[in-house]
Formats: sequence, C-alpha cells, structure tokens
Amino acid sequence: MTYRIAFMGTPEFALPALAALIEAGHEIACVYTQPPRRAGRGKMARATPVHAFAAINNIEVRHPESLRGAAEQAEFAALDLDLAVVVAYGLILPKPILEAPRHGCLNIHASLLPRWRGAAPIQRAILAGDEETGVTIMRMDAGLDTGPMLMQERVAMGPDTDAAELHDTLALLGARMIVAALDGLEAGTLAETPQPDAGVTYAAKIDKAETRIDWTRPAAALERQVNAFSPAPGAWFELGGERVKVLSAEARTGEGAPGTVLDGRLTVACGEGALRLLGLQPAGKTAMAAESFLRGRAVPKGTVLA
Repeated sequence: MTYRIAFMGTPEFALPALAALIEAGHEIACVYTQPPRRAGRGKMARATPVHAFAAINNIEVRHPESLRGAAEQAEFAALDLDLAVVVAYGLILPKPILEAPRHGCLNIHASLLPRWRGAAPIQRAILAGDEETGVTIMRMDAGLDTGPMLMQERVAMGPDTDAAELHDTLALLGARMIVAALDGLEAGTLAETPQPDAGVTYAAKIDKAETRIDWTRPAAALERQVNAFSPAPGAWFELGGERVKVLSAEARTGEGAPGTVLDGRLTVACGEGALRLLGLQPAGKTAMAAESFLRGRAVPKGTVLA
C-alpha cells in the first residue's frame, strides 16, 4: 500500500527521508518548507534544500510563513492526506494541521526522546558528551516533541564524533526508519509508546555567543564544543584581531595560562589540560590543516589567543 503524504521539512537533514519516501513509491502530494531567505553576498533569495529537491522532482511546494491562518489550514485539509511526515520543518503545527491527515503527523527526530527535545539535538548531544544518541519516529501532538514514540534506534558516539558526521548518520537512519514505520502502519504492527516523564532534556537553539572558545574551560569541554559546531557555525577564537574557526581539535595534557600556545603545533593551554588545534578556517578562507595554517602565519610558542 502507498500513502498520500505531505512532506514538511527544510534543511539538508530532511532530504534522505524525502528521497526514501519517493523511492518507496509513496505519493508526495505536496512539500511544505520554510520560505526562501536572502543569503550570500548578493542577498539573493535562496530556496531551502527541500524546496530545491522537490522542484527537481516536480512536486508542488508551499512555503507559508505560518500555518495558523484558516486559509492555510483549509488548503492543507483539501490535500486529502493519509499522513504528514515532518523532519526539521521549523514551524509549529496547530491542532487543525495535526488532525487533518487520516493517520496524523509523524516526526523524524534526531535524538533518543525524551532526551533532547527541541531545535538542536545533534549539537546538544555532542556538547553534553553523550555516549549515544539516535533517531525517534514519533506521532506528533500539540507539545514540543512530546508525542508517543513509534520507533527508536540508537547510534554510538565517540569523543571524535562531530556534528557533520552525526548529521549524515542520523539523516540516513531516519530515512530508513520512516519507510519501515509506514510499512508497520500498513501491517498494523506499529505500536505507540508514551514518552517517559524521566529523562526529559531540551535542546535549545544554538546561540552565537556559545560558539566563541573560552580558553579558561577544560580542554575536554572545548573539544566537544569544536565537534558540536563543526563545520557550522564553527567554534572560533581571535588571533591578531582576526576570527579563526576551529573545525577539529583534540584534548591533550599540558599546562599554562589559558589561551597560551604551548608549542609549535598549535597546542593551546586551557583551564584544565590543553587543546591541540587540527583543522582551521581563517575568516574568508577555505578550511585547512593546522600545518598549512602555520605555513602561512607564524604562531610562536607563548602567543596568547583571545
């Protein structure tokens, strides 16, 4: 059996799920995504990744600023949907939207709910030093990621797991799981489990202030910060008034005043231990290894990074 679906998503994370639903033969009646935003040096309006993908596949795209209006809700209901699949969409779904499809709205969420409900579960899991995360398929309700769980799979995390790697792993996992969930829905084997009250945490949206490196913090915490924000928005420091992103780093032993370069390999003293900088991106330039960075700019031992 195939389902008539509205797909509601915005970033690249949602693309594998949309592609998998198409490949499985489900009918994508419409795609909902965020409106085009002005970006880049020319400030040209840029369609979201999901919008661009849908257009290539000749799928109708809608990008309302809100779904709270009666007209938008009526247009959604008129699609006569079996269900909606929601992946990092970015808009609150009001009750009339949640109730319009015959089988409701299913969400692909990049965490092991109820841990890390909210906007930035991948980054928050890395920042917290979690040893595992995963994907939850849930039936949406009026709360923030509070609906009953339909499927859940776990993924191990290590100290060198960064946001880019985890993003891709969970996106592909979510795509596989949503197809399996719809198979289970058809077979009548998809069981709903309420989320437990214990273990609830919230993954707040990343604030720009969180991305600046504070060398007084422990090296292990800074390593997680670098991993959580790599490649974007990027953890950063200042050298000679210039902002430099750190794309990869590892905690090492070492002592010194926080922010002080301890050797010729960009090992920097922290509040506890030291951080070896491995991958860097100066403002306006491409990413490079620390060795390449040092060939273009001397950073001798004793230099203090801000």
